[in-house]
Amino acid sequence: MQKFEIKETATTPYVLLDNISGVIKLEGRSIPENVIDFYQPIINWIENYVKEPCDKTLVHFKLEYFNTSSSKRIFDIMKKVEGIAAHSGKSITINWYYEEDDEDIFFAGNDYKALVSKVEFNLLEL
Repeated sequence: MQKFEIKETATTPYVLLDNISGVIKLEGRSIPENVIDFYQPIINWIENYVKEPCDKTLVHFKLEYFNTSSSKRIFDIMKKVEGIAAHSGKSITINWYYEEDDEDIFFAGNDYKALVSKVEFNLLEL
């Protein structure tokens, strides 16, 4: 398993998946033309990571905008990392970042927080 990185574009977020440090990071806009094509390698990497996770995994979502199709994949990522905590007892922290005046991102984070209860979920204002 290797570190995985995708550069940010106008329609896709920067992605960092680091199995050595236990960091998963998505930053930017997520409105890819084909959500499945974009997110499937990320989901595949996380499915492999779940088999041998770090003692502490830190997940950062710093998204300024995402479409409905992306929201499903974001949730898939959260549920997969939540499974680490549920099955191995290892520490999982999800940090959800939002701008002070961005109610949409804030409320989306609140919704996700209610759906993934086995992890520490922080709503962090930028």
